[in-house]
Formats: sequence, structure tokens, C-alpha cells
Amino acid sequence: MDANRGARLGLTIALALYGFRLALHPGGGSLMDSVDLPIHETGHLVFAPFGEFIQFLGGTLFQLIMPSLFAGYFLRRKDRHAASCVVWWLGQNCWNISVYVRDARAQELPLVGGGEHDWAYMLGRFGWLPYDQSIGHAFWLVGLLLYVLAISGGLVALVSSPGVTQEPVELAAD
Repeated sequence: MDANRGARLGLTIALALYGFRLALHPGGGSLMDSVDLPIHETGHLVFAPFGEFIQFLGGTLFQLIMPSLFAGYFLRRKDRHAASCVVWWLGQNCWNISVYVRDARAQELPLVGGGEHDWAYMLGRFGWLPYDQSIGHAFWLVGLLLYVLAISGGLVALVSSPGVTQEPVELAAD
């Protein structure tokens, strides 16, 4: 096994182990929180021109959009392993979101700069606040599915590709 494949395998194993811990304790804090929180807060700014409700939703949307864009980028480059790592990040974001949704009624999580709780506002608008635990659990389940897809996809990418995937080379016709 070459060094690059070995490093990628090591990363996949590390993501599997770390992800397992995060799945069991999504509210326990994560190294990714310092990445996810600024992305979440930026989402509020990006979506502010589209109205109050979309602005509240924008934090969560941006947490899902950013990793999805990176996954698309790596898939376009035909680097399935790198894409699987970003799908892992997407799953981790779903776990992060699940904690926030489950806090909608209790509102015990500290909020950046105070203000209104995104999910309390959004669920309250539709009369769904009593379902915060179920909706939060649904986000957790989606995160779990993405985690399994990411880890299995990363392993399959390592086994099925003989080396690091690169852009296809076009051969000139004679």
C-alpha cells in the first residue's frame, strides 16, 4: 500500500472512530464545532435578504450547503474518497443540528450574542414545537445514514481505485 492510500485509510478509520463517539454523544462538543458555528452564523447573513423565516433557517441551511458543495467538488474531480470525508462532515452537521432542534422547547443551549432560538422560532411558526424531540431525532438519523455512507464509501473508494484518482486524461486522435 502506498503512503497516500495508507494516509487515506488512516483518515477513514479516524473518522469512523470519532464519528462513532459523536453519534453516541452529539451534544458533547466536537472539534468541528469551531468550524460549524461560523458557517451557521454566516448562513443567517447570507439568507437575511430572503425574509425573516429564511434568515432563521439560513444558519442550518448553510451548515448543510457548505459540505454538500465540497462533496460535489470532489465528486466532479472523481476523488470519491475525499467526497466521502466531506459526506462525513455533512453527517456530523446533522448531529449538531439535531442537538439544536431538540433544545427548541427547553432553550438551554447558549446562543451566540443572545437573540432568539432558531428552531424554537421555526417550529413555533408551524405549531410543531411539541415535536422538537422527534424532528431532532430525524436529523440524528439522517446524520447516522450519512456517516455509514461516508465510511463505507471511503473504504470502497480505497479498495476499488488503484491509486489516487485524478482528472481523466484525454488522448488525442491520430
